[in-house]
Amino acid sequence: MMLKSEIAHASCRSVTRFFPLLALFLPLGWAGVAQAQVSAPVSVPMPAKATEDDKAIVTFEFENDIFGGTDANYTNGVRLSSISSEEATPDSVRWIANNLLPVSSEGKKRMDFALGQNIYTPTNIKTSTPDPKDRPYAGWLYGSVGVVSDRNDRLDNIMLTVGMVGPHSYAYETQDAVHQAIGYQRPQGWHSQLHDEPGAILTMERTWRSLYLFDPGDPGGTQFDISPFIGTNLGNVDTDASVGATVRLGYDLPADYGPPRIRPTIPGSDFFVPSENLGGYLFAGVQGQAVARNIFLDGNTFESSPSVDKKWDVGSLQAGATLIDGNVRLSYTQVFMTKEFDTQRNPEIFGSLTLSYRY
Repeated sequence: MMLKSEIAHASCRSVTRFFPLLALFLPLGWAGVAQAQVSAPVSVPMPAKATEDDKAIVTFEFENDIFGGTDANYTNGVRLSSISSEEATPDSVRWIANNLLPVSSEGKKRMDFALGQNIYTPTNIKTSTPDPKDRPYAGWLYGSVGVVSDRNDRLDNIMLTVGMVGPHSYAYETQDAVHQAIGYQRPQGWHSQLHDEPGAILTMERTWRSLYLFDPGDPGGTQFDISPFIGTNLGNVDTDASVGATVRLGYDLPADYGPPRIRPTIPGSDFFVPSENLGGYLFAGVQGQAVARNIFLDGNTFESSPSVDKKWDVGSLQAGATLIDGNVRLSYTQVFMTKEFDTQRNPEIFGSLTLSYRY
């Protein structure tokens, strides 16, 4: 799943790989504005849903640096999630959410479940003696359960994730099998990976949404929205705080809050509720993180292990496109991240594909 191409020799070259997406985003965006007769967008209330949605949604996410032409750092992530319909959410879950959790009592509730695996490697996977100044080998195998509360103009997401870092994440077996199957360089340094350590992360996110129409008399026309967000992760695997915003331009934007991503990252929504048979949008987002702990850089919590000096301030940009056709949503996101540790050679670039289905 990873290319053998060399990492860019300078940060500026890495940045330029992000420009083609912006070049795609801007012309298409201006085309939408032109189609809307170049009128200033007008803020409108978010449309309320008359009834609870009776569809559950399953989503598969695949993130890989093959889309950035590298094979290092956060090199691969997969996640399979299933989110309940609003209609089928148990009354007990609604009561707990409304009375014990920091979510809007006015929001419609869903339960969210997920399984996933992340893989992290240093730049040079050909040597059996990894560079001590480079990111350690590490894997993260996890399961998540959470509650989502959607108030149309605000999304609250609380999720508990538990899993295993280390050999029992089976990251080595996954990467080695895939590289062997497709004829790529087999990694040689996994014997030095982080030790087994159970992990837990409590994630809390809140996203607000303001919707604008270029033609207030045509709710199905070109739409524009802005979604600022705040979030935090607490746990021995990851502890951080984040703030950012996403902007979107397209059609039927109230269907979701943007495509989901594997955390920790710019949030979207595992669910989507289309009001049109065909919709879609272009999007771009920015996020800033203050990082207190990252086990994949800091090393194991309770015993000695490879580690590097992480940066406490990390920024990321993303841009992409989403298409919704009936009960299917397909998204692609290109991600650019600033350096996460002091001796990191280049910023990270990777891509994310997500496919969701309502049933």
